[in-house]
Amino acid sequence: MTISGLDQRILSVLQRDASRSVADLAEAVGTSAATCWRRIRGLEDRGILGPQVRLVDPAAVGRSMDVFCQVRMKSQDARSRQDFQRSMEQEPTIVEVYKISGEWDYLLHLLVRDMADLEAILMKHVLEHEAVAGTSTIFAMRRVKHTTEVPVG
Repeated sequence: MTISGLDQRILSVLQRDASRSVADLAEAVGTSAATCWRRIRGLEDRGILGPQVRLVDPAAVGRSMDVFCQVRMKSQDARSRQDFQRSMEQEPTIVEVYKISGEWDYLLHLLVRDMADLEAILMKHVLEHEAVAGTSTIFAMRRVKHTTEVPVG
């Protein structure tokens, strides 16, 4: 998919601050407000831009522990994978789920309050799942880099 230079500039600015007015955004990227508005609508229509959201600081809402959990499945059949993925999607503390290659099958990113919170989620939502053979947990000591910005250039 080809993205023009103007669209790349629009995407870069919007990823840093989506609250800007169209006029302010147009000025920042060097185009007219009307052109900028049409480009934004086009990026939405093409599925490049999704919904606008506000980012929440996890520590400010008591979720200061980033935990990564590697999961090994007992079985790789389609039903087991779908059931597991659906179950992980339903747990709000699990903020990201990746199907990965290598020794492990999935990588989960959890934002938890404390060790008791983590234990409850692992026991109730992950290890209890019939398709899970085992897990390995990694605790992040500190976020060094965290961004939601996707490179567009």
